[in-house]
Amino acid sequence: MDDIDPQLLKVLRAVADSGSITRAAAALGSSQPAVSQLLTRAEQRLGHALVLRGGRGATLTHAGQVLADHALHVQAALTAAREDLDAVGGLTRGRVRLAGFPSASSALVPAVLARLAATAPGVTTSYVEVEPPEALDLLRAGEVDVALTFTYVGDEVGAVPDPGLVTRALGRDSLALVTPVAAAQPLVTGGPAPLRPAGSTVVDLASHRDARWIGGCPRCRGHLLASCASAGFTPDIVLETDNAAAVVGLVAAGLGVALLPRLALATTVIPAGVAIDPVDDDLARRVEVVVARGADRVPSVRAALDAVRSAAHLLA
Repeated sequence: MDDIDPQLLKVLRAVADSGSITRAAAALGSSQPAVSQLLTRAEQRLGHALVLRGGRGATLTHAGQVLADHALHVQAALTAAREDLDAVGGLTRGRVRLAGFPSASSALVPAVLARLAATAPGVTTSYVEVEPPEALDLLRAGEVDVALTFTYVGDEVGAVPDPGLVTRALGRDSLALVTPVAAAQPLVTGGPAPLRPAGSTVVDLASHRDARWIGGCPRCRGHLLASCASAGFTPDIVLETDNAAAVVGLVAAGLGVALLPRLALATTVIPAGVAIDPVDDDLARRVEVVVARGADRVPSVRAALDAVRSAAHLLA
């Protein structure tokens, strides 16, 4: 329809994300009066109230939310049209902005970017490392094109699916219990110690109920608390870091035990004095790739998704 333009959809999405016309205008590089006038004119043309203005901010009406849900899809379609046009005559151009979680940075992401460089050398790539909630926020804001995320069993309880995003499973990343072989074992840097064989006996978390624990990111900490609660105890979390190498160093020094994903352990040197043992596979996390709905129409995003799928063999 001629009375619905892409800029209106971007404004509505920005208001939904920020909860304020002023903040939405700032995010879009515009002024508050200009955005307010655009919304007023749109409401008059469409015959629907789109935004509820209040002293503490602004929220979308049902009609406004319906339009805002189309913003990412429309932007993806416009980008796809531009890249398809650029490709006429054999041109290969495009841009992909990737976001991923820390333990993906050292294993999955290099494989994805290398694959992209080999299969789509004309595509410009960038990468930012953030935890999954922040990655999804960047995706909703249109600041990245592809997000690598993870979820644990139970994360979906009570969650409201975002109709503007499409999530595809890549595989499972099993967890392992990282413990010192002996209490207060000094850190040894002479080289990696072998992991326990894949067929090793699964360790019961309850056997370490009296240990000091090392926690990670907020989502991982929540999963640790839930997993230990299921095992009948509350872990004594005394240290917290997202850095897998730091976690292993703390364990090697006898300062605690930790749960780490195999993806993080794959590129971490395991010093002598540290044991890596499997835990119940039900504790594994799901690794996923998320894009805006319709974004796979964009040639560069489609190439990135192909590269991500090709790297999925690094997961279980």
